Amino acid sequence: MSTTRKKASHFDAFLSVILPLSLRGYITAAVLGFTHTMGEFGVVLMVGGSIPGETQVLSIAIYEHVEVLDYGSAHALSVGLLLFTFIVLLAVYFINRRFPTHAH
Repeated sequence: MSTTRKKASHFDAFLSVILPLSLRGYITAAVLGFTHTMGEFGVVLMVGGSIPGETQVLSIAIYEHVEVLDYGSAHALSVGLLLFTFIVLLAVYFINRRFPTHAH
């Protein structure tokens, strides 16, 4: 009697083993990320403010564009912020590769 076992693919293993075990962590990360973002937005409103003609924070500008239903400008600002963030992260990555830190 020969029994042939099929080996589960990596995707099957991920869906049936890894994902169920880490689902609570993903949910926790999503909730913490959302609450952190909301808190940060509130702090920006309080500290940075939005004094017309004096202060302007990009996240507040995006919010104001959405508030008046100017989605095109809000999307443009969001894409610009996303590109700027990506460029900064790439710069940090390459600087860290160029000048690695050594633990003593």
